[in-house]
Amino acid sequence: MSKRKQTLSENLAIAARLAEYAELLEQQGADGFRERAYRNAAREISEFKVPLSETLKNKGRDGLVVLPAIGKGIAAAIAEIILTGKWSQLDRARGELVPEKLFMTIPGIGPRFAKAMVEDAHLESLEDLEYAIHTNEPPIKELGPRRREAIAAILEKRLGRFVFPKPAASQLPPVELILEVDAMYRARAAAGTLKLIAPKRHNPEGVKWLPIMHARHDDWHFTALFSNTALAHKLDKTNDWVAIYHENKNYVETRSTVVSQAHGSMETHRIVRGREKECNEFYVRKNSTSMTSFGLKSLSPENE
Repeated sequence: MSKRKQTLSENLAIAARLAEYAELLEQQGADGFRERAYRNAAREISEFKVPLSETLKNKGRDGLVVLPAIGKGIAAAIAEIILTGKWSQLDRARGELVPEKLFMTIPGIGPRFAKAMVEDAHLESLEDLEYAIHTNEPPIKELGPRRREAIAAILEKRLGRFVFPKPAASQLPPVELILEVDAMYRARAAAGTLKLIAPKRHNPEGVKWLPIMHARHDDWHFTALFSNTALAHKLDKTNDWVAIYHENKNYVETRSTVVSQAHGSMETHRIVRGREKECNEFYVRKNSTSMTSFGLKSLSPENE
């Protein structure tokens, strides 16, 4: 295959994935802004004369970000596709997300270790793994110092950065906004107004049972789904635990999990795991003042 044909083949394959994601966002009720961003990126990439893999190799993610219609988030998606052959966001929208396969693209991670990371530590993405590697939160079984160092080095290269970005509260949506997305998702799921997808994991019959919702508030874009982890199924929490993915204006994605608190001062309340203190402060404020909502319903398109 000539270099030009190879360029067209590689870039068109990436463009096709971005275009498919845009189509799924439209079908699943996402707002037009995000859908258009991925369509525009797909259109631009299909015209590029240099392979994106070559740009990534020579200039890193920064070399992708400066290209037309590609911001940080789309650059991260392109890097994931090139380096792993997979793209978590697209697989999630398809219902085909299998994190074990993503982790097994890292040398030294086999099926058993990958399964433990997903089922025991509840990791889903390379960013999840990076955070756990550097903070030991959550702890990963059978992860010794040498393996930790080797995986960290691979992730540093794949994620295109040299300093681990410690998450700050300012980089995450406020808990009250996450809780409102959670409430809106569960209400619409109960009403049967959301698009259903057939998750590949823990669903051998291929049944379309998992509601998916996209919502927006200001610069935040949200995708919400009931948890489809092995633990959620084991504890019968697939209609309680909600995974909420949030993208900022640069299309950088983070994730929260919302559950019903079973004990303590917030018993029966919905809480964001890992941010219990902020949730408690929110409920204290809510009980003492008259609080208005963020108005998500007026900003999220309907997808009945």
